[in-house]
Amino acid sequence: MPAPVVTGTGRGDNEEMPKLTTREARLRRHHRVRNKISGTAERPRLSVFRSLSHIYAQVIDDTTGRTLVSASTLDAEVKGQLDGKPKTAEAEIVGRVLGARAKEKGIDTVVFDRGGYLYHGRVKALAEGARASGLRF
Repeated sequence: MPAPVVTGTGRGDNEEMPKLTTREARLRRHHRVRNKISGTAERPRLSVFRSLSHIYAQVIDDTTGRTLVSASTLDAEVKGQLDGKPKTAEAEIVGRVLGARAKEKGIDTVVFDRGGYLYHGRVKALAEGARASGLRF
């Protein structure tokens, strides 16, 4: 009797793995990173969320579940500085404002949480703006 011929991946003849949406893939990356990093009172987490038109950042103490400082392109203080600038420049301004607010509260060191996004473009600009205002990470 001849040996059976094994072909394919074992998932059936024409089955493919389901595709993830861009959002689902980002959330998977975000959860994978969040399993490894957490903000404490001494070193809170700087979390970034990026939408198509705005960028938001928060400094969070995960032990108490409280947001200590936040900034976004929707804040009145930030809106006055935007004046039709490109989104990366807006993100840098948000980072500078967030860093200044954190320094006022006595926060000088944070853990950076890029939220599953690539460290590139607006996320990188926000991080550099926060560093320019004195935050260390």
